[in-house]
Amino acid sequence: MTDAAHDEPLESIAEDLPLSDKVARTAFAHPSERVAAQILDYYRIAWEYEPTTFPLEWDKQGNVLASFSPDFYLPEFDQYIELTTMSQKLVTKKNRKVRRVKELYPEISVRILYQRDFRKLLFKYGIPVVERDHADGGGLDAVTDGEQ
Repeated sequence: MTDAAHDEPLESIAEDLPLSDKVARTAFAHPSERVAAQILDYYRIAWEYEPTTFPLEWDKQGNVLASFSPDFYLPEFDQYIELTTMSQKLVTKKNRKVRRVKELYPEISVRILYQRDFRKLLFKYGIPVVERDHADGGGLDAVTDGEQ
């Protein structure tokens, strides 16, 4: 995920969660992925970060033109997870890629964790968030003191 507009708030959330060595060593593309990994660790769910890239399109010579790397693989559940904190209106491209993965690799289970799902997860963990306006790039922000 490369939604850099949301870096600050989620980084501060991550600082409040327990930090495993695995999370500390992993270079996540987006702060929300780090928070998700910390929550998975908290619940002792084994995870791998972007372990597999699935080719989606090839040219006539067989060179890969497009591919997709889901954010997480949960080996205990044989489940890939793609996390997006973008506004629902902006996830069409990800939905298209996940549909294509399912067409090409029907044996693979991939699930998108949308902004609303991530919000529920953060709520369950006790981390309040508010939705950022579409004009500001969409996504989630942590609630700061005085906003609740």
